[in-house]
Amino acid sequence: MSTNTSTSTHETTIEAPEGVPWIDLVREFDAPPEKVFRAHVDPELLARWLGPRDLEMTVEEWDARTGGRWAYTHRRGEDAFEFYGSFHEIRENERIVQTFTYAGFPDGVALEIARFEALPGGRTRLVNRSIGSSVEERDAMVASGMEHGIVEGYEKLDELLAGP
Repeated sequence: MSTNTSTSTHETTIEAPEGVPWIDLVREFDAPPEKVFRAHVDPELLARWLGPRDLEMTVEEWDARTGGRWAYTHRRGEDAFEFYGSFHEIRENERIVQTFTYAGFPDGVALEIARFEALPGGRTRLVNRSIGSSVEERDAMVASGMEHGIVEGYEKLDELLAGP
């Protein structure tokens, strides 16, 4: 399964290859790796762009360092969606390796590896692989509607990066 989706300047490519438990996300941004990376590790910036537009995000814990932990909640009215994990490795402006768990499905832990690649013209390609424990787990994540939240979140990140 492969999807290219976006209403902004850049497409978000989401690939879920058949028979393997991972999802690959690729997105380019009109900002240097330092800015894109900072938007991923600074909790105040992260809360402004991560997830779909109709959810409000609250960061409960954010220790963006190798060995640190994180937790946040997305809310829509009375509904709350809690997520948590740990940072396995933070390599400034280059790479983030972390675990990712949705509290509503605590047995479904994913390992996420994000790379921030410098492109000509002060731009960045973000390449993220999310590895689940099984193909079924990965397929459930895809079926959950994650694509909508990822695409809208990256569009919000575009807006944030374009600001002062």
